[in-house]
Amino acid sequence: FRANPSHSDREFLADLFQDLARLPGMNELLDQNTNPLWQIGPTADGAKLVVDFFRAIDPESGEVRWEFAHEDADTRFLGDLYQDLSESARKRYALLQTPDFVESFILDRTLEPAIKEFGLENTTLIDPTCGSGHFLLGAFARLLSHWEQRGDNTTATVRVQRVLDAIAGVDVNPFAIAIARFRLLLAALRAANCHRLADAPDFHFNLAAGDSLLHGNRPGPLGQRLRSLFDEDIDQVYEVEDAPALRRILNRSYSAVVGNPPYITPKDKALNLAY
Repeated sequence: FRANPSHSDREFLADLFQDLARLPGMNELLDQNTNPLWQIGPTADGAKLVVDFFRAIDPESGEVRWEFAHEDADTRFLGDLYQDLSESARKRYALLQTPDFVESFILDRTLEPAIKEFGLENTTLIDPTCGSGHFLLGAFARLLSHWEQRGDNTTATVRVQRVLDAIAGVDVNPFAIAIARFRLLLAALRAANCHRLADAPDFHFNLAAGDSLLHGNRPGPLGQRLRSLFDEDIDQVYEVEDAPALRRILNRSYSAVVGNPPYITPKDKALNLAY
């Protein structure tokens, strides 16, 4: 601020995020091509509210209220924030976090049987309506636990990336994907026993903003490929959507498919008809 007296917290955050994007594992999170932050950034007053929120002190402990460095720090509140971001967005996307017991119930009946049927090495999972990543975090923890119980000789970093390679998520809302990516990154860092971003492995994630009903070819019966509503040759994507990532994620088969899709009727007539 001394060097740029006319700048506000908005410019401060943008400069901070550009620096963070150079660190391992952070480029995909803060990518200027797909993260909506760079298209729809906060106002100066909004940026100040963000800074004040994350610097808030817990009056009982005297420590920062939202601390991500602790091993037991829970990122579920980020899903709550996303859910309450705006009333119009909540209605449009039917935003509602999946309760823990529902997530456990569904993974017990999808991921666990898939592991038994296909084997741990060949088990993959996708949540095509992943929201802020609740199912993905649950699947990550379970798959990692299975690999650790097996007692292989690989390093923690290799095991973590192996699990990240096995799970994928897509959501129409790019803010949801950003939150899911951040939550998975924190889970990956903790699992790899890494406490500083500067020392972190360059983890990669199978996450993309887009419409799972519209993008990607589908595996069909007898080896046929079912065309999606869009030709693969035509990049019918919004600016924050990553067409190559969507094709890579949606053009393959998975051992388990989970999700809590929005129970809404699209108001757009053309989109409704396409669905």
